[in-house]
Parts: sequence; C-alpha cells; structure tokens
Amino acid sequence: MAVVKPFRAVRPTPELVDKVAALPYDVMDTKEAIEYVEGNPYSFMRIDRAEMSFEEGHDPYGQEVYEAASKQLHQMKVDGTYIQDEKACYYIYKQVMNGRAQIGIVGCASVDDYMNDIVKKHELTLAKKEDDRCNHVDICNANTGPIFLTYKANEEINKVVNHTMEEAPVYDFVGDDVQQTVWVISCPHCIEVIEKAFAATPALYIADGHHRCASAVRVARKRRVQFPDYDGTEEFNYFLCVLFPDEQLEIMDYNRVVVDLNGNDKASFMAKVEEKFTVEEKGEATYHPEEKHTFGMYIDGKWYKLAAKEGTFDAADVVAQLDVSILQHNLLTPILNIGDPRTDKRIDFVGGIRGLGELEKRVNSGEMAVAFAMYPTSIEDLMNIADAGKIMPPKSTWFEPKLLSGIFVHELR
Repeated sequence: MAVVKPFRAVRPTPELVDKVAALPYDVMDTKEAIEYVEGNPYSFMRIDRAEMSFEEGHDPYGQEVYEAASKQLHQMKVDGTYIQDEKACYYIYKQVMNGRAQIGIVGCASVDDYMNDIVKKHELTLAKKEDDRCNHVDICNANTGPIFLTYKANEEINKVVNHTMEEAPVYDFVGDDVQQTVWVISCPHCIEVIEKAFAATPALYIADGHHRCASAVRVARKRRVQFPDYDGTEEFNYFLCVLFPDEQLEIMDYNRVVVDLNGNDKASFMAKVEEKFTVEEKGEATYHPEEKHTFGMYIDGKWYKLAAKEGTFDAADVVAQLDVSILQHNLLTPILNIGDPRTDKRIDFVGGIRGLGELEKRVNSGEMAVAFAMYPTSIEDLMNIADAGKIMPPKSTWFEPKLLSGIFVHELR
C-alpha cells in the first residue's frame, strides 16, 4: 500500500509566488529559458537551469552549474523570498486551464514504494537526463520539481479537499496562462484521513516526471550508503509529488511529423499505406481523429483519415493496441523506415497543446513531408500498461497543464 506523507514545504511568500513559479526545466532549451526569465530575478527557472548564469556555451552539466543553483536556492531562503512551514502539512494544488480544473494533493511519496513497484512506471528513462537531475537534486539538497502522480479517485480524500477549499487559499494567481491556487492542509484530523486513505491505496502511477522520479530514488540510494544507520524517516527517503485523482486528468494527443517519405513518391507511399489502413480524403480542412485506432494524416496540402484495418494489431495486448504502436508498427517502421523513434532524427513530435495548425505549418514549410495527428491515449491505457509492468512507446502522452516548479520545494535534510 502507498505511503504519502506530509512535509514542511519551502515555498514562496505570497507576494512573490507569481514571480517565482516557473514552467518545468525540460520544456525549453537554454536560450528559451533565458528569454523566459528576462526581467524577472525571482524566477525558479534560474535555479532549474542555472547554466544561464554563465557565459553562452558553458557546459550545462558542469559541477559549478549545480553549485550555482544550490547557492541561488539558499539565497532565496536567506532573503525571505522563500519561507518554510513550521510543521508538516499536505497542500492542495488546483490548476484551471481553459475552464477545466484538476486538483491534486501535494505530499511526499516513498522511494521504497518506487523500488517495490507500488509507484508504477510506464516509460523508460535516459541516463543523461537522469544524471542531470540526480546532480541537481543532490547538490541542491532538495526536490525542486514535483512528480506528477495519479491514483484511483478516493472519496475520503475528496471530502478533505472539498472541505479545505472552503477556506481562503494561500496562493491564487495566474501563471503561464493557467489559474494556480494553493491551500495548506494543517488540520491534524485531515492529515490523518489523507495519510490513511493513501495507505489503503494499492498503487500510484507516474503520469509525468519519470526522470525526476528516478533521479530522486538514485539520490536516496546514495544517501543511504553515506548514512548506513538511516532508519527510513529521513527526508531523502521521500520525493516531492502532486497526486491527482484519475477521473480529473486529461491526456492530449502527441503528434508525429516526418522529414521525408523514405524514397517513395506520394503515389507509392499512399499505396503502401492503404495496405494496412483504410484511407479517406478529408480535403484542406484540419482533421482530428475522432476515436481510437484512427489517425489524421497531412500531406501535400490535404488531410486524410486513416483507420487501422482488422488484423493489423493485437487488441488483447495492452501495448500493441495503443494507437502510437499501431502507427509505428504498420507505417512508420515498414514504410518510412523509422526504426527507433527515440533516436531517429527524421521524426519529431508535437504536443497537442500546439494544435494541428503546427503540423500543417511544418509540412507546408517543406521542413517535413508528412504529419500524423493522433487520438489521445487514455488514462485507463496508461494504468493498464503500468499494472502489467510494461512500457509505453515513446511520446505516447502529453499532459496539460504542466505543474509549475518553485511553488513547493522539499528539502532532503
């Protein structure tokens, strides 16, 4: 059963929270990050991407970069930008985007639950990205970006959340075009109810943040070697997370664009596609797939609807029946010779938040030859794959809104 404990959050003063809170470190490159923080000395992006404090071209993974991040975080505590709650609390983090709300509990999950597969994964991680966040967490001595977890909705937790939200929030601001609202849960009874409810929850699921989660666990393992007399209560045995009930989450499409047709002209390419898909021309009007196992394809100024033919996938296999798998195994690999989408430079991925107009733009510019609009993966698919101990294909899910960094910091000691 899951362990989710309250903690003493290091968090911004209410007057500065809108300036401190920042998008996650990995949604932009260094140049974009520099532009993002321009004119804002408080932005947490300056800690998450501390290489911007150095000359252009400086190694972003150098030891001195992580040390600079640690110094900046310490200074923000010293100068009063950050405060720390006197006792361990849970927090409610509500986000409203385009009229849709998601409301999560902020707490700390157990690294042992991660290692014992109570915290379930569905993605592989890259060593370089793990190394980066591992160094950042270790040298900053803090989890600086929350892991996005989900769980099967619990009525007892919902009651506490609804009751707490009747009180005044500690933060209520618009950050990156999303309404961000936070309440503190300090009531001992409410804390006990939440802790017991999670203790009765058989599994938590990583929705987003596999690299940050794996890095937090690596730091915990390292600290356990450094402090062999640890008893499990130390903060390094836990990692910062926001837990949202599954019923509130919405996964957006994660679309594909490909540079060329692998030596095919359009006619031969379309003929090969028709072997595995029924193809219906939709014309110039943007087409988004309306159900599972259908796809939008944009090529040569026109949209087409593709529907996977019977027998092209195993409907009983939780991974093979995913639309990203169907497209990969029936079109991207055999026709376009995209073997490993993680490493092949001929394919790129476009998050659904950018809209299908972005696909048209990239094809019309000549940068790409063909684009594929996906039907979104469901949260049920994600949970089923994680429960089966299997791995989703890369770029299967796109979650919005993103959890902002800097609102909550979890110190490891």
